[in-house]
Amino acid sequence: MDISDLLNSTMGQSIVRSVAGQLGIDEKEASGAVNVAIPAILAGMTKNAQSQDGAASLNSALESKHDGSLLDNLSGMLQGNTQELLSDGDGILGHVFGNKRAAIEQGIAQKSGISANKIGPLLSILAPIVMAYLGKEKRQTNTGTGGLGGLLGGILDGAAQQKGSSGGGLMDMLGGMLDKDGDGNPLNDLLGGFLGGKR
Repeated sequence: MDISDLLNSTMGQSIVRSVAGQLGIDEKEASGAVNVAIPAILAGMTKNAQSQDGAASLNSALESKHDGSLLDNLSGMLQGNTQELLSDGDGILGHVFGNKRAAIEQGIAQKSGISANKIGPLLSILAPIVMAYLGKEKRQTNTGTGGLGGLLGGILDGAAQQKGSSGGGLMDMLGGMLDKDGDGNPLNDLLGGFLGGKR
C-alpha cells in the first residue's frame, strides 16, 4: 500500500473534509493542499531516516506513540478536540523540518494557492496521521530501523505515481515548487536543498 491508496481512500476523504472545515476552505482547495503537504512531510522523514540517529529516533517514535492506532479512530479525533493532534504535529514537524519549516510552508502555500497561515495548522494536523500511517505499515511489514528509508521510499513512490485532478502526478505538482535546479527531480531538491542537506 502506498500513499496514493491512503489519499484516495474513505479515510483520505475524511481527512480532506475535516481539514476543509477546520481551515475554512473548500474541499477542492483542501484536497490540493493535502496532496502537496503529505509527500513533503514524507520526504522530510525520508531525509531524517538517512542518518543513523534520525532513523533510530523515528523508529522509537513509531514503536511507541505512533504505532498506527490513531488511524482506528481518526474520524473521531478529527471531529473532536484537535488540539492534541495539533500539538503532537508541531513536535513531529520540529523534528522533520527543523528551522526549514517556514520555508516549506511558504512553498506549499504558493503551490496550493492557500494562505501560508493556514498551511501551518494543515501540516500539524497531517503530521501525526502520516506518522500513524507509517507506524502501521512498519508493523505490517515488520520493518526495523535499517529498513525505514526503504519503507518511506516505497510510500513516496506511490506519491510520485499518484494522479491528481490536475492530470499530473503528485511529484509534478511539487515540481515547480521544489525543482530548484531544474533537473526534473523535485524529490532530490526536497531532500537536498530544501531541507538543507547535500545536493
